[in-house]
Amino acid sequence: MPGMYQAGDYDLAGFCVGIVEKDDAIDGSKVEPGDVLIALASSGPHSNGYSLIRKIIEVSGSDLSEDCDAVLLADALLAPTRIYVSALAGIITDMNVHALAHITGGGLLENLPRVLPGNTCGVIDTSSWTMPAVFKWLQQNGNVEQMEMYRTFNCGIGMVVVAPESDVESILQTLKDNGTEAWRLGHIESSSGAATVRFE
Repeated sequence: MPGMYQAGDYDLAGFCVGIVEKDDAIDGSKVEPGDVLIALASSGPHSNGYSLIRKIIEVSGSDLSEDCDAVLLADALLAPTRIYVSALAGIITDMNVHALAHITGGGLLENLPRVLPGNTCGVIDTSSWTMPAVFKWLQQNGNVEQMEMYRTFNCGIGMVVVAPESDVESILQTLKDNGTEAWRLGHIESSSGAATVRFE
């Protein structure tokens, strides 16, 4: 993390692991053309892209106390990361979920293909959502190209669920009932070669 650690600094981190029965693993192998992409809203940058965020603040000379959609810019940039365990637990046990993509470092451009099989393409409908104000601020003040935004930031989408059309409405309703903002983001198409993403 450039600009964060100096010579002699160190980072102490913890982690946990879990286990799952092989037959219950959601590994993307069931993804097929016609499946639907469902987006779950993020709460902000989710701890990703902060090297660029710090650079944008530095270069733009922005005041972190300025307004950003009715909150302080600092608060918008540092909003706690949304955790999706509870929301997902409500759908993966009772409905067909073919894949899950956590939109972390690498954004939509790099994370979604990781859960798709070869010869498929995730087609994202860019008109299906509006980027939250904090991402618009970053794009404008950093003069960041749109594709780079999709590569660096989650742009308002913290998780993508891939599911068959037959289960989409049930998944959306369950997520809504659990207080999770979600919407149809796109679909899966056939392609040739490695898994890809296309923005339309």
